[in-house]
Amino acid sequence: MQTVAARAPLASVAPQDQPARRNARRCLRVVASAQRDVSAKAFSIEEQISAMDATTGDFTALHKAVKQMAVKAGAEGLIHNITNPELREVLTELFKKYPDQHEFLQVVREVAVSLQPVFDKRPELLPIFKQIAEPEHVITCRVSWVDDAGSLQVNRGFRVQYSSAIGPYKGGLPFHPSVNLSIMKFLVFEHIFKNSLTTLLMGGGKGGSDFDPKGKSDAEVMRFCQSFMTELHRHISYVQDVPAGDIGVGAREIGYLFGQYKRITKNYTGVLTGKGQQYGGSEIRPEATGYGAVLFVENVLRGKGDTLKGKLCVVSGAGNVAQFCAELLLEKGATVLSLSDSQGYIYKPKGFTREQVDQVMAMKKKDNGSHMLDYKSDTVLYVGDGRKPWEINTEIDIAFPCATQNEIPEEDTELLIRHGCKYVVEGANMPSTNEAIHMYNQAGIVYCPGKAANAGGVAVSGLEMSQNRLGLNWTREEVKEKLERIMGDIYDASMAASKEYGVDLAAGANIAGFLKVAEAVKAQGAV
Repeated sequence: MQTVAARAPLASVAPQDQPARRNARRCLRVVASAQRDVSAKAFSIEEQISAMDATTGDFTALHKAVKQMAVKAGAEGLIHNITNPELREVLTELFKKYPDQHEFLQVVREVAVSLQPVFDKRPELLPIFKQIAEPEHVITCRVSWVDDAGSLQVNRGFRVQYSSAIGPYKGGLPFHPSVNLSIMKFLVFEHIFKNSLTTLLMGGGKGGSDFDPKGKSDAEVMRFCQSFMTELHRHISYVQDVPAGDIGVGAREIGYLFGQYKRITKNYTGVLTGKGQQYGGSEIRPEATGYGAVLFVENVLRGKGDTLKGKLCVVSGAGNVAQFCAELLLEKGATVLSLSDSQGYIYKPKGFTREQVDQVMAMKKKDNGSHMLDYKSDTVLYVGDGRKPWEINTEIDIAFPCATQNEIPEEDTELLIRHGCKYVVEGANMPSTNEAIHMYNQAGIVYCPGKAANAGGVAVSGLEMSQNRLGLNWTREEVKEKLERIMGDIYDASMAASKEYGVDLAAGANIAGFLKVAEAVKAQGAV
């Protein structure tokens, strides 16, 4: 593989535009924003998520940044640009009830802004929004365990069972020291509507612990998981609440949690998703998010009488989402020009072959700490110094940000526009900043938001639930076929709402997800 120096001509950015310089510009923007009056932009989820360390999943910086904004703004900031007087009243009441839950309040505001056209047209649904904004159950518990040195350790456990209007509570179990109740409510409130979009019968739930699995032995992780499940088991079941893996909770942790649940309840049921295939996991779960992003934009293109064949695609990231996004793009006849990581990116001017993508997958599987620099090929160019593939100086059709939050800021959006990008499809969670999304709309770029485009992962989790209930293991082909149908349904629902309410596709996804939940809540009454 050729290694390209920082001043290589293939990139369309200035040589001095290094990561430190870019970070300095971002810091200046944050300071400037803090000095300005409260604006809607200052309260976007994208701004909040940008404070999170995307590598570690650390919520500490997120909490600090949002608290600073909330303290400055108060209730007035929460209702800024909200024109509906009754909706303003709902948000103000929430502020009075939960003044310290800054992350939660801001995500409620963000969803409320996009739902204003719904409440203007259907005011009877506004009380339903007020009902949905309050979680059904909030569970906290003490989790005591003994470390390898024989010392007693005590952690805090959480489970927020937010909405069961359309199905059992469903959502992850992050393990990280910065986990707290406000963050759990923040994460799950949007998840309600994402789960709704999948068309599967899944409500919204989220919970976890401030336990940090990093640096712990397998025995310590097992003892913690067993203690946590001892507290949690009475609140979950395959028909009540089905947790899943999340930050700090992978195959090892899911296995220990499942084993303890089975041990206590004497039941072998699908109480967790993300399990190994040997004991109830689903085919194509690792592939699902990346595949789903490709299937979603394929539906968008089909609606315009177009296909993926021959499309020039820039993909960021090198994890499961990026790998399987690239794999399916090649299968569909598209050209994949890049893959990346935090150190830099690899670029194939004529497009990667399937064999080359397989080599990247094998490298990552063997050593997940490996970098793109370690990939060896005479036909692939490597660009380091933390630079991102959006700078590749060539015409592109579709950008697939599949790496991390806020990886496409304003300056990178300018590059995408300059290179003729027509679609941005979010494989990662919220990879586009608020400024970037505004620029997409101004430039006529079709924006496929993560809530819809990366819903393939949670969709296959839902399919795992279905298989467990039936006592079946569907084949890879069966699961893939169902995923294709689900992603098509998500597009249809989002586009229909977009047209009905005169909003963009992103707001249409929010509206479609909300309407399904709202109608169920309305039908079930004041419960």
